Amino acid sequence: MQYSLLVMSREATVDEIGEEAMEWGRAAFDAYAKSLDSAGVLVSADILQPVAVATTVRARDGGLQIQDGPFADTKERLNGTFVIEVPDLDDAIAWAGRCPGAQYGAVEVRPSAIVFRGGEWHPVG
Repeated sequence: MQYSLLVMSREATVDEIGEEAMEWGRAAFDAYAKSLDSAGVLVSADILQPVAVATTVRARDGGLQIQDGPFADTKERLNGTFVIEVPDLDDAIAWAGRCPGAQYGAVEVRPSAIVFRGGEWHPVG
């Protein structure tokens, strides 16, 4: 089964959390991604740029509405994703619990419903 691990936390700058914490985060996420990869469960991983550089696009009334910034203003932001392929939800939860982001934010575990592989859509499950 394929799951997305959505890493959510309050965005902070290096000045706010300090260089030591940033170094810890880089090392922790590198080790986490490598552990997922070496276990053969990692499909993909992305660390997103800050929400300040996000652009929200809506198709309405035959045209595009473009907004600088996120769709919603919330305290916690989506900061990255890990897509994993594991046998079941229990395994996905175990991997989410090992994510460094779970220590200071939250990791939402969401199963995939349909995946695009080999040029086609495939239902999961």
